[in-house]
Amino acid sequence: MTRDPHLNELGEFLKARRAELSPSDVGLRGGERRRVRGLRREEVALLAAISTEYYTRIEQGRLQASAPLLDEISQVLRLNEAQRIYLAELAAKQTVRPSASGDRQQVDTQLQRMLDDLTATPAFVIGRRTDILGWNQLAAAVWTDFGRYPEQERVFLRLLFTEPWMRELYADWEEVTRLAIAHLRMESARYPGEPRLAALVEELSARDAQFRQWWTEHDVAMRDKGTKKLRHPVVGELTLDWNTLTCGTDPEQHIIVWNAEPGSPSHDALRLLGPPTRSQPRPTPSGEYSRQTILPAHSDVSSWSRLRVSRRPVLTRGGTDLSLDKSCPGWNSPLCGLARRRQGR
Repeated sequence: MTRDPHLNELGEFLKARRAELSPSDVGLRGGERRRVRGLRREEVALLAAISTEYYTRIEQGRLQASAPLLDEISQVLRLNEAQRIYLAELAAKQTVRPSASGDRQQVDTQLQRMLDDLTATPAFVIGRRTDILGWNQLAAAVWTDFGRYPEQERVFLRLLFTEPWMRELYADWEEVTRLAIAHLRMESARYPGEPRLAALVEELSARDAQFRQWWTEHDVAMRDKGTKKLRHPVVGELTLDWNTLTCGTDPEQHIIVWNAEPGSPSHDALRLLGPPTRSQPRPTPSGEYSRQTILPAHSDVSSWSRLRVSRRPVLTRGGTDLSLDKSCPGWNSPLCGLARRRQGR
């Protein structure tokens, strides 16, 4: 008999949460030394006022627990709000569960137009499996032109593991990556057996031992808001706040909008990366550096129309020069390094 993948995942999730607690955390005496960390099944069953056999069947994915019982177990295991929501999603009693296997998500024209109109704010759209569905010009300048990746590889979590520039970009790469895994796990509650999700997990598990470890921890988190530090190859360190908006036509599309505190160095850096405006001239941190137009930060050199040599390394795109000296934060970036080599500097 084939078991419900939702119940299997529910059991693995409970097991992972049980392993995080000690007897003292829940008011029990520790007793003798334990071979395995965490609470025992009989201890969870005792605190939830059910038999050990009954709880064991729940954890093994052989029994659908009632909502009141799961609420009691949630209290015993000290689950937070995101973990409770995830547990409820897995345990939802539905005769027919939705399948996303044949569903291809796309950003509609109106949403893409809204992204394009955000000229001072980086933004991109994340779908199921952390697929990158859409982005604007400033997001391309901060991260990369995601369009240069094939659609099946345009997955935020995958890029965190496969692209060296993503590891270099995020000052707190491990924290960002673990959070992305927790987001993926949270959203996978609706489709735990979905083929593309299974393929992504299989690929990253084979590729990276850290992913294997973090995925089996079954951590979950809501995609809401936060602050990240980025090490941009051209403008240097960026401290950006991010927030999540939900698409009205597809609640499984999340618009991630980034901004910096007004008047901060990061705010000025975003203006440097964005398109110039007549009403708001660029800040000028280091002379001729203020004339730059950079899109994207991590593109290959072929995306630049030409490279010429003058008294300073100059990169040109779309008729706009980027003239650099050692005072530029991006002096050691790959693009600037190419310009220096051409000039013999």
